[in-house]
Amino acid sequence: MSQPDATSAPTGAPSTPFARLADFVALPRVAGLALSPDGRRLVVSVQTLDAEGTRWRSALWEVDPEGRREARRLTRSAPGEASPAFAPDGSLLFTSARPDPGAAPGGEDPKPALWALPPAGGEARVLATHPGGVGGFAVAAGSGDVVLLAEAMPGAADPEEDAARRKARKEAGVTAVLHEAYPVRHWDADLGPATSHLFWVGQVPPEPPAGDAAEPVVLRDLTPGAAPPDGAGDAVDLSPDGRLALRTETVPDGPAGRRDRLVVQDTGTGEPRVLVDDPLADVHSARFSPDGAAVVCVRESMSSYEEPPDYTLLHVDPATGTARELTAGFDRWPSAPQFSADGRTVYFLADDDGRHALFRVPAEGGEPVRMTTDGAYSDLQVARDGSALYALRSAYDEPPAPVRLDPHATGQHPAPLPNPGTLPGLPGTLHEVGATAEDGSRVQSWLVLPEGASAERPAPLLLWIHGGPLMSWNSWSWRWCPWVMAARGYAVLLPNPALSQGFGQDFVRRGWGRWGEEPYTDLMAAVDAAVARPDVDATRTAAMGGSFGGYMANWVATRTDRFRAIVTHASLWDMDAFTGTTDAAYYWEKEWGDPLTQPKRYEQHSPHRFADAIRTPVLVIHGDRDYRVPIGEALRLWYDLQKRAVPSRFLYFPDENHWVLTPGNAAVFYETVLAFLAEHVLGQEWRRPELL
Repeated sequence: MSQPDATSAPTGAPSTPFARLADFVALPRVAGLALSPDGRRLVVSVQTLDAEGTRWRSALWEVDPEGRREARRLTRSAPGEASPAFAPDGSLLFTSARPDPGAAPGGEDPKPALWALPPAGGEARVLATHPGGVGGFAVAAGSGDVVLLAEAMPGAADPEEDAARRKARKEAGVTAVLHEAYPVRHWDADLGPATSHLFWVGQVPPEPPAGDAAEPVVLRDLTPGAAPPDGAGDAVDLSPDGRLALRTETVPDGPAGRRDRLVVQDTGTGEPRVLVDDPLADVHSARFSPDGAAVVCVRESMSSYEEPPDYTLLHVDPATGTARELTAGFDRWPSAPQFSADGRTVYFLADDDGRHALFRVPAEGGEPVRMTTDGAYSDLQVARDGSALYALRSAYDEPPAPVRLDPHATGQHPAPLPNPGTLPGLPGTLHEVGATAEDGSRVQSWLVLPEGASAERPAPLLLWIHGGPLMSWNSWSWRWCPWVMAARGYAVLLPNPALSQGFGQDFVRRGWGRWGEEPYTDLMAAVDAAVARPDVDATRTAAMGGSFGGYMANWVATRTDRFRAIVTHASLWDMDAFTGTTDAAYYWEKEWGDPLTQPKRYEQHSPHRFADAIRTPVLVIHGDRDYRVPIGEALRLWYDLQKRAVPSRFLYFPDENHWVLTPGNAAVFYETVLAFLAEHVLGQEWRRPELL
């Protein structure tokens, strides 16, 4: 008798796009949100498969803010469009690497440029280009002035000279980079020789009359002295009148450390002025008030060997730099702040009890008020007349979708506006569960149960451990999507152990520098509670995780043999080696200490020191372009497993990074995981994925 296909849904399972991996990777993915100045237009970015099915491409769609009309597609090109934002006249600005129809034929493939779509529709036109590509931009809400960020070569006085320097390197066959400051890499990017610069675009030129050539835009470099590794940063906000630009500037913090401070820059003269500089904190995520008379930003205290970071909001006078705290005593970590339409309120987001909720606080300071119930919110947009808020909301049972919110009400959970990312249904149900840790702390978890799970047919359990570690399970994930597993009959447990944010500073502190202790015992308490349910099969379990979750999966493998299989993705194995080779070693060394002078935590909590204890089969997954957790971690783990004859396999992606970003590799990722679990958890014959 032939074995069932472990990567397909069980026979008789309800029809769902999660049942076939080809259907799953083809699901549209909504991201990004922009609201027009008059509040009548809402635009989202939607990723779908390209014609060949090998890349996700983004297009812009218009969503009705009132929820009466169906969404309609605005843009259509092979390279795709992203980062929508409206100008005051209603023009829709975006970035795209689509070819300029007015450009001369031939030449290299175009880099991302800044485009504009007229308010009444029609053909989009190029506004600004740069040889390094446009990485981001900002629009002044009042004047309509524009600035953009682009990677520029050192010493290049203008885009023409920048292009010449790039060409000279290419023709000489030079790819080398000379570094003069740490760091040298970031996530999956090699830093230098080009670095981020801030350019002034000014007013968007009007559409030229038919037959006339468009007026060329001359970029003015506001940061000519920007140098690797950080340059002018990666985010900017403009005052409503366009006269000031807010950006985060990274500066040295000790011989090899870095920290962020807030700089305000006169866009006319280019003169920068330090606005907030705290030697004990990073300051970032700054936004102007609607009248330009105030700034709100996030202060993130630097972690240390003894203490994790903490977050608060600052209200800053841009004229004097005088700052005051808005959220003193608030035991959550605020992020993404912005002002209300009248400037009297600050809205922000924060993890809270397994949700990523929307809050408000008076601009004068006071007690923050939570405005939403379930779900994870992002991309908040404030209507200029103060009538509404808009955001993307997701949860583990709903992918990101645009919603309309009341600016004042609490307890909100509005219905999604009609959008292209709506799912036809899910192959199971989502439940919130709790457990009690060894020290009495509450451990919150999400549990996905497949259709048909019952006491008569208990489902095998997958423990999925989140990354971070300073985050929590609270929102939809395409990378680790539990519904792919539920469609094949698995229950999926998503716990938030010690170190998870959204449960108070003490909950984070419980696991600080103690990764192998409370985080591990919290996970086991959550599993104990889950397998005590009659609809979960305690005899068929596995543990999975990525990044910090991969570290924990490795640690679990060294501590217990209760699981039939371990899947570890982008994982930390040798903590000493990791801390020295990751892209931001100074960050991790704050918590772990210098391995030469403070070896204790490395000795106690590095999984590789306990490799002899592993008995459970392990699937190792890693991308070679992962600079956050370098490939050496996987190579050492794989060797240590093999030489100990631990049943193991290694799924290696030569061109992926910390995430698996292409549709084909994403499908192979899930296919391999499902086959490995079917072999060891379900007792089926191993089936090697066909394309591997």
